[in-house]
Amino acid sequence: MEAILSGVQVILCVVLIVLILLHSGKDTGLSGAFGVGTGAGPFGGGSLVERNLNRWTVAFALIFVANVIALLKI
Repeated sequence: MEAILSGVQVILCVVLIVLILLHSGKDTGLSGAFGVGTGAGPFGGGSLVERNLNRWTVAFALIFVANVIALLKI
């Protein structure tokens, strides 16, 4: 059981890292400092895509925490 949960933990870690890296930053770097780019992209800032990405990230984070607790209890 511990081996299965450890394998799931590794997969969850990778998925969570990818989901977090998919989020757009607060600014666009040096071009954002001079007002060149807005960083909104084709979908806009608060679009359905962003909200779904937030939901998936929170869901995988909760599964990650539950798996950590399960691993600690074993």
